[in-house]
Amino acid sequence: MVEELKRRLGLGLLTAYGIGIMVGAGIYVLVGAAAGQAGVWAPVSFLLAAIVAIPTALSFSELSARIPEAAGDSSYVEIGLQKHWLALVVGAINVIAGTVAAAAVLRGGVGYLTAITPIPFEVGVIGLGVILTAIAIIGVVESLSFAALMTLIEVIGLMLVIWAGFGAEPVADWTHPPAPYWSGIFAASIFAFFAFIGFDDLVNMAEEAKNPGFTMPASILIALGLTAVLYALVSMAAVRAVPQEALAVSERPLALVWETARGGSATFLSAIAVAAALNGVLAQIVMAARVLYGLGRRSPSLALFHHSHPRFGTPVRASLMIGGVVIVSALTMPVAALAEITSMALLIVFAIVNAALIGLKRKQPEAPFRVWTIVPWFGLFACVAAFIAAMGPML
Repeated sequence: MVEELKRRLGLGLLTAYGIGIMVGAGIYVLVGAAAGQAGVWAPVSFLLAAIVAIPTALSFSELSARIPEAAGDSSYVEIGLQKHWLALVVGAINVIAGTVAAAAVLRGGVGYLTAITPIPFEVGVIGLGVILTAIAIIGVVESLSFAALMTLIEVIGLMLVIWAGFGAEPVADWTHPPAPYWSGIFAASIFAFFAFIGFDDLVNMAEEAKNPGFTMPASILIALGLTAVLYALVSMAAVRAVPQEALAVSERPLALVWETARGGSATFLSAIAVAAALNGVLAQIVMAARVLYGLGRRSPSLALFHHSHPRFGTPVRASLMIGGVVIVSALTMPVAALAEITSMALLIVFAIVNAALIGLKRKQPEAPFRVWTIVPWFGLFACVAAFIAAMGPML
């Protein structure tokens, strides 16, 4: 007998989970990478990334209300396009991307931790990995409550960085900006797009959401809107306070903003970065385990993972598998180009999911939450255009 996941999640926890994924620990390095490409125009890159993300987020909102299943993207492709093999490919990309992203964030978070606490790197990776996997297993409400607390700490830290950046003496490029460097702006938008990836993870919680026809679209759109505002303000504060050259080479750009603007130590930001890393790793383990659980429903070869613990109501086997791979990957694999690679892969997935909604709307026009028919078409073309623009410099 297969134990089903339990519907215990309301709008508040789901929204906090979405913000936590989208903000994540990546913001502590992402702003520097974007500034290195686009300079003072880095906020424009985040704007372009948001424009690409919004129609796809709307598509995911409708799909999560129509098909509230754990393996969101994969289920949408299976039902909308009737392509089982493509659904498995999409699900596999999501599991791999989530696992690698969790490994990278865990590795970076432990790096911050070892800078403020004298523990061996390997001990930190294994210890935190085991603890976060255990939290993911104990319960989804417990997991998302912990994530919500970490998100609150992280947002407070980012608000302090925004306050410091806008209170600093502006750099020359801010007061006399150079002409926009569009190839750099478009290149930075790929890094920036990684910042808004999270609604893709959020839909995998639909099987545990109360009233998913309302809570899923609402949580996706609220989380995306708040995250976009936060990223815009953080990137503006950074390029206003610190020269492009310094931001581009810094491994801790937001700490550099604080030190430049306030003149004091930014050790507290290292502690907040650890909290952000814990949040990001937990969110990705929870997400990837749900995708694996959902794939087990549709694929006999993965049926082992379509199992929920009768007491905890969580996919224990899938969580253990994902947690173990995250720990091993964090100890062994290089993660330098993670954001770009993940963004490129998920742009392909998002294009396919938009196509699935187009097909589903033709067969079943009615839905608990609906967007205009033009929305998935716009999302499809925006993802393809962003992918082509990103591939341009590589060709």
